[in-house]
Amino acid sequence: MADVGVVTDSIACLTKELVEQYNIGIVPISICFRDEVYRDWVDITPTEAYELFLQDPERFTTSPASPGHYLEVYQEASNQTKNILCITLSSKLSTGYDMACVAREQAKSELPQISVDVLDSQTVTAAQGFIVLAAARAAAEGRSLAEVVKVAEEVRDRATFLLLLDTIRHVYRTGRIPKVAAQVGSMLKIKPILTSSSGLVRFSGAVRSRESGINRILNMMKDKVGQNPVHVAVMHAYVPDEAEKLKERISSEFNCAELWITEFSPVMGYATGTGTLGFAYYKE
Repeated sequence: MADVGVVTDSIACLTKELVEQYNIGIVPISICFRDEVYRDWVDITPTEAYELFLQDPERFTTSPASPGHYLEVYQEASNQTKNILCITLSSKLSTGYDMACVAREQAKSELPQISVDVLDSQTVTAAQGFIVLAAARAAAEGRSLAEVVKVAEEVRDRATFLLLLDTIRHVYRTGRIPKVAAQVGSMLKIKPILTSSSGLVRFSGAVRSRESGINRILNMMKDKVGQNPVHVAVMHAYVPDEAEKLKERISSEFNCAELWITEFSPVMGYATGTGTLGFAYYKE
């Protein structure tokens, strides 16, 4: 039995292969379309979810996980470990951290044989995924819960992401800008660049063409990492061919210690739209 098991939510954008390789427990966020509810990455793949989104964007919504969802994954993990580290999306963006903590308190009575620690990743997307991976890799090495938490916190201090949206049309759903402003920006073909800072998703600029946007975000990463080894996860929303091209370019222009492609979670994609392209990264 492993000493530490790692749990996170589906917004971490981890691939199925990585989840299986490191035996990571995933709490799925709910996707609601018309009268149906789907569990992200469980009942529906990101590609399938984006196909629904394209049919009727206005009736595509999401719903956060409940304490019961977290407790269910804790129960599954308890069959293989006595200590669990749950790493959630930023507490400034969702109730996920609070729900995971409520489930931790429930686990004290329902699963007294295990210990649960909850860590706020202070980010989202594959930046959160990298924090989870670092923890899972440390756990696989047989490290204690305290050591696994320390490794996760160290990567948390360095991991971030840069995203280029294809349109600003749906961003009003974040509550950050009025709907009319999003509509006007869409007509002007403004393409926002998003990043993370202090636990929030923030605008980091805007461009008028996709090519200039990709060049911009690559230069932004280059300014941060230079030629140091860097871990990179390319993310895309329904544009796999473009993701492959971006991966090839990153491979040729950066000193990659790790480089993989994943689909951008439709739980966030409902506010960014299809065509979103970017990457999460951290410097060694």
